[in-house]
Amino acid sequence: MRIEKIDLRRIKNKLKTPFKASYGVTTERESIIIEMKDEQGNIGWGECVAFTVPWYTEETVNTCWHMLTDFLIPILLQSEITHPKDLVELFRMVQKNNMAKAALDGAVWDLYAKRNRISLKQAIGGTRSEIEAGVAIGIKDRHEMLSEIATLITQGYKRFKVKIMPGNDIELIRTIREQFPDIPLMADANSAYTLKDMEHLKELDQFQLLMIEQPFAVDDFIGHSTLQKELKTPICLDESISTFSDAELAHHLGSCQIINVKAGRVGGLTEALRIHDYCVEQGIKLWVGGMLEFGISRAQTIALASLSGFTIPGDISETARYWDEDITIEAVEVNNGLIKVSDDSGIGFNINRELLERLTIAQQSFF
Repeated sequence: MRIEKIDLRRIKNKLKTPFKASYGVTTERESIIIEMKDEQGNIGWGECVAFTVPWYTEETVNTCWHMLTDFLIPILLQSEITHPKDLVELFRMVQKNNMAKAALDGAVWDLYAKRNRISLKQAIGGTRSEIEAGVAIGIKDRHEMLSEIATLITQGYKRFKVKIMPGNDIELIRTIREQFPDIPLMADANSAYTLKDMEHLKELDQFQLLMIEQPFAVDDFIGHSTLQKELKTPICLDESISTFSDAELAHHLGSCQIINVKAGRVGGLTEALRIHDYCVEQGIKLWVGGMLEFGISRAQTIALASLSGFTIPGDISETARYWDEDITIEAVEVNNGLIKVSDDSGIGFNINRELLERLTIAQQSFF
């Protein structure tokens, strides 16, 4: 396979409602969209899920644009590819920058599946025809959060994640548990705490949470290990796991019992598959996270979640929860808590080119 043309678009769209976490409030989403054409005329789509501000990882939309245009795309256009896994070796000389790499990895996987006339699910080894839907609930007024959870329960969501931060944690979870004692509930801290908060965090054990996600800083594997030894509640690592080696390190140190896998964070579907296989072998529980992403990344996320090792419902909500219009024509819908996994060729979603053009704020083509 040879890539003949790559179109890069930077797009921006407003979320239906603001989303608040410990790191700040998101009201609109920027992203980089990859349109990749091979020598047969097939089109593959990728999406870079970095944020505008480096609060989730060190990468941003600006840094990814730089890495894509100045380094990664020139390497790819000069190379012959037999399989998407080839990109790992092609990009080895470029350190980190996993979100930029993931955007191209996703587009190449889409192309590979389309060239072979199979679905992305089939290409990566997925087996499920439907996946269970979980949902993330941002920080807001508690009455609003309770009302939102009640509505989401009627829609059948299978797992509920609530964002927490210092000053808005124990009593918030207590209030939710009092009203909804039986829902599968977890708390996501987005690195808002330190080891000094250990005794405070231990109070979460009384609420029978599925997990607490990313309580400490991204690189604090030892702190997470220390905390997990004291907590009954399982720790899930998210931002800390940006490579396969991070998953190995977390396992060997006992830093977590669960890992949230995001292809866009770990460098793409190829690395996500390695992490999946390793964690299944080691008995580490897995689920697939969301990134307030557009439809291209959401389609890839759904395909990834169809692998057998993802046993916990992921952060994969329906399109209408976030967007009035998405760049994919087909919307992701949740029916009785389940999302259908496409068996159509590639990612299984078509692109709304008219909307894509309207949302584009910068564009560059490469041959």
